[in-house]
Amino acid sequence: MAKQADLDDFRVPYFDGGKKNNRFSLDEFDPAAKPFSSGSKENDRARLSEIGMQLDNLQERLHAQRRRRVLLVLQGMDTSGKDGTIRAVFHEVDPLGLRIVPFKAPTPVELAHDFLWRVHSQAPAAGELTIFNRSHYEDLLVPTVLGALDADAFQQRCCHIRQFEEMLAYSGTTIVKCMLHISKDEQRERLQARIDDPSKHWKFDLADLEARKQWDAYQSVYRDALAATSTEYAPWYVIPADSKTHRNVMVGELLLRTLEGLKLEYPPAKESLKGVKVE
Repeated sequence: MAKQADLDDFRVPYFDGGKKNNRFSLDEFDPAAKPFSSGSKENDRARLSEIGMQLDNLQERLHAQRRRRVLLVLQGMDTSGKDGTIRAVFHEVDPLGLRIVPFKAPTPVELAHDFLWRVHSQAPAAGELTIFNRSHYEDLLVPTVLGALDADAFQQRCCHIRQFEEMLAYSGTTIVKCMLHISKDEQRERLQARIDDPSKHWKFDLADLEARKQWDAYQSVYRDALAATSTEYAPWYVIPADSKTHRNVMVGELLLRTLEGLKLEYPPAKESLKGVKVE
């Protein structure tokens, strides 16, 4: 009998204190794999709907408690599906207590501060589930590929990120980080689809083609960044993302497991409301 897929099979090994984590390679993960798929898109969408309703209930408890915080980080190459994942996984979830933060290139004001300055203010508040669509990792990945960060500066930023996420975790934030792992061939098809469809031109930038030329460099930096910042308090998961429906189901399953693990309950009933009748 084939081994049943386990979410932890896709977790990046925890950082061990060394500059390199030799136990991890992105090449070990097949972007086209569908370990959490039911076998059909229809069944996957049905499962995703079930997950969405469960997430809605759990997120309501999280918001009602106002004691815990949850941060979901979504990273990935262009067209890996960060926007699509958010739409699909959270379409059943009440927006109350749910916040989505998209990160773009830093502004001149943001560049005048340390690279985490713009991120800290966007961290989830008590009772909030916050999704980072891209994140502080952009300030690690992009400048490294472009040559603005040398190896020492890269390691220093990784250290700062670990410390920042540790502070969030110890302050009551549960952190889950997903790298949406798409293949180069699948990215080509999705980029071409955007070019061929005028209604999708707003999603396309010629800079995407320049970034694609540096595919290997980005894959290498992603590998080093994930290896250096996957920790017990802020783990990274590699999500095979060539299949959109599988990608969505896997992220949904991961977040569902995370929220269930918090054992969220509604606040105790108020004694002051016992017997109260509304006239």
